[in-house]
Formats: sequence, structure tokens, C-alpha cells
Amino acid sequence: MHSDNFDLSTYLRRINYTAQVSADSATLNALMRHQLFSVPFENLDVQAGKVISLVPEEIVDKLLHRGRGGYCYEVNGLFAMALEALGIPYCFVAARPMFYPARRPKTHMALIAEVDGRRWLCDLGFGSYGIRAPLALDLLDTDINQDFDIFRLTRDAKGEYLLQARVEGEWANQYGFDLTPQEWIDFVPANYLNSTHPDAIFVQKLLIVQHHAEGRLILLGDTLKTVTAQGA
Repeated sequence: MHSDNFDLSTYLRRINYTAQVSADSATLNALMRHQLFSVPFENLDVQAGKVISLVPEEIVDKLLHRGRGGYCYEVNGLFAMALEALGIPYCFVAARPMFYPARRPKTHMALIAEVDGRRWLCDLGFGSYGIRAPLALDLLDTDINQDFDIFRLTRDAKGEYLLQARVEGEWANQYGFDLTPQEWIDFVPANYLNSTHPDAIFVQKLLIVQHHAEGRLILLGDTLKTVTAQGA
């Protein structure tokens, strides 16, 4: 993921990261958490009637220079630029959101990074129950505690990966994906759907999620919810 106006030092300042960076799993983990805690998930432009731009330079301008957030294509696209600058191999994957009552197309974007001999699921743009740090793909059917959340990766009958989160004591499917690499342009139709279709949650309601070390703030419509380790 390349953008002519992306600068790694500017990115690191934007996410409040001051330590050394290397092409290793420790840096991957630290960058994901710092960006997650600094760049909000938000759909303000969709609510304003705009189709989200997937032009890389416009994403950089919006998220880095104007201090904005974005939804999955924007925040994960920005993270991909940082990985490319660090020389960490990655690919985009298309994921099927599974918290809707009806089956949905693969409209979500996530990343698979390869570092320290392992493949890691990275995702900074899934909103309320998004992972809070990279998940190693080889840790299947294993409970992974991330702060106050619990996640696991499993495989379905077709061999696809399935991300689950522990919600109110039960495992809840979040999204499914396989490892077929996707090109940036492959997400243009999904982005248009999420920006314009009346059934898309981003069109229906304002949604802002700001993660932080102790929890997250969720503004859905006109309702603000605070989630912490002690509960809402």
C-alpha cells in the first residue's frame, strides 16, 4: 500500500509512538495498539452523504494531517502503509461480517502480516468487538485475552478462519475470512456499498468508536456507551 504523501515519522507522531521501530512482532503489536488508541473508528463522512475516498493520498491527508479517523478501509489502509515503510510483508484479506441477522457479502477488510516466522491477523477497523492486538493464525481454538476482551480463531467446515469474541459469556462470531490475497482495488465495490446502501449500518447510524487502554467509548446514533473491564 503506497501513498506519495505518507511519511513514517509523521505517522508515528500521529499515533503517539516514540520507541524504536523494527520489522518484528513486538513493533507490529505496539504500532497496532498505538494506532487503535489514537485514530478513531468513525463514519462521519458517510453520515454527511459522502462516498469514502480510497485514494491513498486522501486517506493520509484525512487521518494524518487532519486528525480524523475512518472505517476499515481507511484505518487498515493507513496501517498497511506503515507496514510497507517498515518492510513487513502483508496482504489484504476480505472478511464476511457475521453479526448481522442475514448472511452478508465479504465487505470487511483486514490484514495478514508476516513477521518473526508467523502470520498475524491485524485489524484496526472492526468497531466494537475488533481485536486489540495482532492474533497469530497458528493459535487456533485458543482463548486469547486482550485487555478485558477475549478472542479466538477457529476454522469452519470449509476451512475458512473464523474470528470469535466472548460476548456476555458466549462466543459470538465476528467475521470469517480465508487467506486469498486481495488487491486494494478489490474493495472499491464494498466501499461504495458501505458508503451508500440504505441497509449498511454506516449509512443508517452515526458510529464512532474510540479505543483506549482501559476500554472503549462507543457513540451509536445519539447513545454513548462506555465499556471498561468492570462493564458498561
